[in-house]
Amino acid sequence: MVNNSLASFKLGDIFAFYTYARDFFISLGINEIDTGLSLKKFVADLEFELLDNAGLDREQIIENFVSFINKMEELKKDTSDAVESITILGGKDKLGNEEQLNLELRVGEVVSIVGPTGSGKSRLLADIECLAQRDTPTGRQILLNGKVPGIDRRYSIENKLIAQLSQNMNFVMDLSAREFIGFHAESRMIENIDLSVAKIVSCANDLAGEKFGPDTPLTQLSGGQSRALMIADTALLSPSPVVLIDEIENAGIDRKKAIELLIKEEKLVLISTHDPVLALMGDKRLVVKNGGIDKIIILSPEEKRYIDVLEEMDNKMLEIRDHLRKGGIIDASIC
Repeated sequence: MVNNSLASFKLGDIFAFYTYARDFFISLGINEIDTGLSLKKFVADLEFELLDNAGLDREQIIENFVSFINKMEELKKDTSDAVESITILGGKDKLGNEEQLNLELRVGEVVSIVGPTGSGKSRLLADIECLAQRDTPTGRQILLNGKVPGIDRRYSIENKLIAQLSQNMNFVMDLSAREFIGFHAESRMIENIDLSVAKIVSCANDLAGEKFGPDTPLTQLSGGQSRALMIADTALLSPSPVVLIDEIENAGIDRKKAIELLIKEEKLVLISTHDPVLALMGDKRLVVKNGGIDKIIILSPEEKRYIDVLEEMDNKMLEIRDHLRKGGIIDASIC
């Protein structure tokens, strides 16, 4: 914990160690800073007009600066309560039947969620997202690392448990890809923002296949490019340990690469899908029926053998779709 002794250090040394510290003064409208002065001396020399505009006295500026540094350092820490697993304790389905469930899901796993439209897949995901504690319509309880999460964790804005990636994801912000990634990187205290931009754009291009540059406006990205950018951003920048992929079967991205990327970055991946290829990418498959988890299926070696067959069929359909888009004719040669 940083204390008020920081006031005796030169601002140049403080800025070198805490690379974001200058932003505190800029936010107060103080742009001209003599880095050769100590924090205490610099604040003592501030003109009364600057203090008046900031609405703070000299002592409050030092206290707020120290508090700012402590808060920023807290955000940067790899805390001991990092999520390694979530556990779903059963509630009841729509008919009132008990879910006989004590299911642990660990970071690094892929879990697919299947079931008819209206079966309760979204409610399951919502229970996980809000860390339900028997206080939702299903009566389920969600544990973090085997323990009941604190209220601060349930309602934290900075540390959201789930990052959600849906099929309908188009940008309306008047920003370039570089600016969008840059703002996110700054909020995460990333020091080399240019490197983050380059890595995320490169990764997104690898997933989508449709190339775009860092200066491409977000509003000019196609649906596939938008989703690829968000997946890359989520994998490489987002602190959320759980990633929900909601029906992206027609998203125009390389689904296998996307999932492999998220696993590599130590995410727990939940896939809500009607696509058999995506369903079989899960280590576990949760079958939802009448609002409850009806079955838990562990991917078997036999099912794994069929993934290649289904992918081949899927690739053939994509080839035919692309052929038609380009004005081709369906005949024996293409089928």
